[in-house]
Amino acid sequence: MLKRLKGALVESYVGAIALGYLLAHCILHFVNIFASPVAGWVSRNDYRAIMPGGAAMVGFSLKDALPDLSRFVVLFVVWYVLVHWLYFTPSKTDV
Repeated sequence: MLKRLKGALVESYVGAIALGYLLAHCILHFVNIFASPVAGWVSRNDYRAIMPGGAAMVGFSLKDALPDLSRFVVLFVVWYVLVHWLYFTPSKTDV
């Protein structure tokens, strides 16, 4: 059953489109690793006037990047496994 699925995905464009979509999400999460801490810092600076004076404001925090980092790693591993399975392992042909 997996051979039939692999053959259908490799011979049609569905596999390539799905891998491209997965890679695009992977790239977006990679960019968000760097954009999320900056966005959090900017939003905390914007709301500093509203916050009470005794509240401690955290500066530039890398904790904002952890969700996107984990999503990037998982998506990249899934993408790599699928690319390796679909295109780098030879399909067995019956002779």
